[in-house]
Amino acid sequence: MPGFLPFTGLRFDPAAAGAGLDALTCPPYDVIDEEERAALEALGPHNAVRLILPRDRSVDGDRYDETAELLADWRTRGILRSDVGPRFYGYRMRFTDEHGTARHTHGVIGALRLPEPGDADVLPHERTLPKAKSDRLALMRATNCNLEPIWGLSLASGLTELLDDSVLLAESTDADGTVHELHEIADPAAIAAITRTVESAPVVLADGHHRFETACTYRNELRSAGTPLAGADAILTLVVELVEDELWIEPIHRLIDLPAEVDLRARLDDRFEFIAAGPASPEGIDALTVAMSERGALGLVDTDGLALAVPRRRPTGPDSAVVEELIVPALPEAGWHYWHDAHTTASFVEKGSATHAILCSPVSVEQTRGVALAGERMPQKTTFFAPKPRTGLVLRSLTDD
Repeated sequence: MPGFLPFTGLRFDPAAAGAGLDALTCPPYDVIDEEERAALEALGPHNAVRLILPRDRSVDGDRYDETAELLADWRTRGILRSDVGPRFYGYRMRFTDEHGTARHTHGVIGALRLPEPGDADVLPHERTLPKAKSDRLALMRATNCNLEPIWGLSLASGLTELLDDSVLLAESTDADGTVHELHEIADPAAIAAITRTVESAPVVLADGHHRFETACTYRNELRSAGTPLAGADAILTLVVELVEDELWIEPIHRLIDLPAEVDLRARLDDRFEFIAAGPASPEGIDALTVAMSERGALGLVDTDGLALAVPRRRPTGPDSAVVEELIVPALPEAGWHYWHDAHTTASFVEKGSATHAILCSPVSVEQTRGVALAGERMPQKTTFFAPKPRTGLVLRSLTDD
């Protein structure tokens, strides 16, 4: 079963940084677009985005080496400080979902042991897209640090009730209004109980598949070079119990780029019935997503507006599987992109950034659990676990443990 250990966290000192945590933290690197990146940089010189999405700061400089220098400088100046001794960190996110319901996600941040070849302790729940991991690997080589946590889902029962929120270390509110809380868990008995529970069942990766694979690559690289590093045998991970009360899953929608001469509706006419659903207004999109769920259909956004796309023969599995089986093979010339918010996805078509969008319905927590227990994987880009943990509330140096 997966090893899960306490660690010595590295955290911002707002007084030394001259800014509050709202201005020092940021979302994970892979959900930050260029506009948001610039906005985060504008918050001040110490925002964590400068570590996870570095820019070259000099003509001859290497941005990864410069990031390592920046990280070392922040530590020297006390902007980032190490806690005294290893511990777990309770993590709570309080937010309002799209239906206006108050929700929370409550988990624990620790060092998740990377599996050895043949182990089945840490399970991916989706197939991953081919993606260059050289950027994350270069950053890890230069900094020897886990700059942000990945997200794992524990199949063990009872984890949530072991988490103690009595010692609040840090709190930050993001641009969407989600409150992120970091709590200290330093009691030896509590640490032992959490370790036993997480280690009693597999952990399913929710977010961070590519960072996880990069960490495995770096560990193996160090071993092959004869310079193993104990801290590189694990990765900073938020672990949350895989239960309905602790998780909110949004769908990931598809953006399509097609040549002007391709008529998508005509190309897919033998596979879908298209039912007009009015203009692509916010109200229209909300109504369409409801109809999609009721009819087991996809949603289509194009220059003609909205349409319900009802499969003439629906494959088994989530909407992403329907897209893979019925749409992708019929559009070999298409370019594909992904976004998680239906309204923003539709706006890309209106702006001309994409020719079409396919809207999908979310999978349930129970479906996610069933796939994990069966040892199967959903198609890539099926689930968007929300909200995202805040980068910068706690880091993990590979050389400090």
